Formats: sequence, C-alpha cells, structure tokens
Amino acid sequence: MAIDSHQHFWTFDPIRDSWITDDMSVIQRNFYPEDLQSTLHQNSIDACVAVQADQSLAETRFLLDLAAKNSFVKAVVGWIDLQADDIDEQLSEWKSEKKLAGFRHVLQAEPDIEYMLRPNFLSGISKLKKHGFTYDILIFPKHLATAQKFVAQFPDQPFVLDHIAKPYIKAGLIDEWERDIRNLSKFENLQCKVSGIITEADWKAWTYEQIKPYLDVVFDVFGTDRIMFGSDWPVCLVAGEYRQVKGIIETYTKDFSTSEKAKIFGENAARFYGISE
Repeated sequence: MAIDSHQHFWTFDPIRDSWITDDMSVIQRNFYPEDLQSTLHQNSIDACVAVQADQSLAETRFLLDLAAKNSFVKAVVGWIDLQADDIDEQLSEWKSEKKLAGFRHVLQAEPDIEYMLRPNFLSGISKLKKHGFTYDILIFPKHLATAQKFVAQFPDQPFVLDHIAKPYIKAGLIDEWERDIRNLSKFENLQCKVSGIITEADWKAWTYEQIKPYLDVVFDVFGTDRIMFGSDWPVCLVAGEYRQVKGIIETYTKDFSTSEKAKIFGENAARFYGISE
C-alpha cells in the first residue's frame, strides 16, 4: 500500500486560518477528501494520513468524520490539549477511535521556543505511549536543539519529525540545520517525514538541485527504515503540483531497491501509524 503520510483537509475560515495569507490565495478555499482522491489515484497513492491544521478538538472530530466516510483516509493525527489536568482520561476515551493514530501541536507557532519543555506539556506527552498514540513534531530549525532535550525524555514514545524541520532552503542555509538534524536523528524512536519541502524553497523558482543537499542529509542520518513520504497537500500547491512533490522523492530514490522504495512510500508510515489495511 502506497501511503501519503501527511496531508490536510479544511473548511476555509479566513479568521481561524489567518496563517493562509493572501500570497497563498490558491489554498484559500475548502479542501475535502473528494478534492484529493483523484490526485492520489493519478499519482499511484492508495491511502493517506490526515493531519490537524487547527488546534481544537473540533478539528480532531472533523478529521475523524472524514476518515469514517472515506476509506482511503487510513489514519488521523489530531489535536488535544496535552496540558489538560484530565489528559489521561481524555486519551483513554479517544482510544476507541480506531483511525485516531496520534496527535500534534503547532509548536512552530508558539512564541516560547521551549514550549515543548513545559512540565504540563511533558506530562501530557508521557501519557501517549500507554494509550498507543504517536506524536508529530512540527518545528522550525531554531527549535531543533530544544527538540533533542524533548525527545531524550521519552525513549519509548513514537515520534515523527514533520517536514524535515523546515530548513531554510530558499536562503540556502544548511550548516546549523544539518548539525542539529544529525544530533536529533540519534534517537531511534524518531522517524522523519520528507514533506513540506518545496514550500521552504523559492515558490516560483525552486529546483531539484537546491533541494537535494537537504535530502542527502536526512537520508544519510535516518536511513530508509525511518523516512516516510508526505505531500503536505494542499499546502504544497502554493509552490507546485502533487506530482512534482512526489517526483522529487521518486527522482532521489530512483536507484534505491524496490524494498527500500516500498518502505519510504508506505511501509514505514503504515508501521508508525498502525495502518493494517
């Protein structure tokens, strides 16, 4: 099964979704499963993982409802208040939702660079493993050093790094990001999504050659057992089409073995998110 490990759905709200600015007008509209299904088919992708874009329980319910109605949406990464006093009880209740694989918090938007090290947040993270939930780490390069301290505290918690931590591809900055990625990758319970890449490059003038050095780093340190393909659709549309996003990873892995490609384009995501069919 070929799986897109990272995409979004939303009913566009200009106030709630203010992060979608006017220069991103192409995605200032609704995006639902019926908008994605044919695109997946055209790109030989069988299934997808829907990831939260709004920090609310309503978002989690919205995605689960879409997943229930669309069999190709195999898993949901929702949102929950990890700092809630009754987080353990909440997680126990959510456990009954079979397609709810894990959770995410938009750490990149928090003014406090060490938000993820807050005691109440750490307490919430500590409860995820026993209830069978994963955690997606959404950060910028400036958060990578803090992320090392964060992940180090939970050696048994399944983590995945979204969008290779959004390196500054457009500016051509790589040294500090590479150093920190190499250090973070030493935690073997951490996976990495090769997703959200073209949106960190020049939207109108990116090239494969500009992106390749960043892929060289993550493939070197994570290997084919800990990397999963993700489109970041529809956000990717501000810089390119779905086929271009997938094409970057297909080009990079063209000389990989069939088994290695199968891991990157599905098996690793299936294992991480508990997708069996």
